[in-house]
Amino acid sequence: MADGLPVFVRDWPSSRAHDAVLIVHGLGEHSGRYQRLATWFHARGYAVRCYDQRGHGKTPGQRGALSHPDDLLEDLVAVYNDYAAALPRRPVLLGHSMGGLVAARAVLDRRVQPPAMVLSSPALRTWEPAWRRKLAATLTKVAPNLPLPNGLPFDKLSHDPQVEPAYRADPLRHGWITPRLADFIFRAGDATVADASRLTLPTLLLVAGADKLVNPSGSRDFSSSGWAGSQLTTRYFDSLYHELFNEAEPARSQVLKQLGDWLHKRG
Repeated sequence: MADGLPVFVRDWPSSRAHDAVLIVHGLGEHSGRYQRLATWFHARGYAVRCYDQRGHGKTPGQRGALSHPDDLLEDLVAVYNDYAAALPRRPVLLGHSMGGLVAARAVLDRRVQPPAMVLSSPALRTWEPAWRRKLAATLTKVAPNLPLPNGLPFDKLSHDPQVEPAYRADPLRHGWITPRLADFIFRAGDATVADASRLTLPTLLLVAGADKLVNPSGSRDFSSSGWAGSQLTTRYFDSLYHELFNEAEPARSQVLKQLGDWLHKRG
């Protein structure tokens, strides 16, 4: 990256691919959890790249920490441009949870210009009370990389009974966050909802209505903003949990059908 940090990249190439997708993962997880989704994309003619965001997975650095508030955005730009330079067509951008926030913010800031974007349960609003948001802003000034438990309810990731124990046993996941990262998520989420009218590229927004990790009201407000014309497709799954691509069947297949139909329509 620009500051010299090496970032771990995981590729699922395909010699028969007609398109590609770059996946940006969420808080505490890593690129390896997207193997099954990559296989699904492969079957539809897509090459896939995912990377471990700084402080996550096999990328070095303090877990859940940032050196600068814009680190995750700048990292996305570097990885996206590197991937796009090796492809005949710019890749679709897909972000999940915190990764959805990073993807949306980077696009709104015109840092990257993908042909299309998919946002899965993006962290546009959290369940944290106002006092914790204020505390994060204060601690960012005095102890920006103080390690704190992220408090995410792992039992609400998915209705699939295999997801939670696999997540807890995963040696590459972590449960930490720092004030600087938390403050970035709070501020960037508010700004992204406020700036929704600036987004004009084809976007699929997948919203988990029973999400307990991020507040789905952020996605609803984003969707209802004035810009949401023919460019935005929003799909609500009222009873599903946060990890839509890891939900129990038949819900998972229903989510993927919506994604597949949208990809097919955009050509």
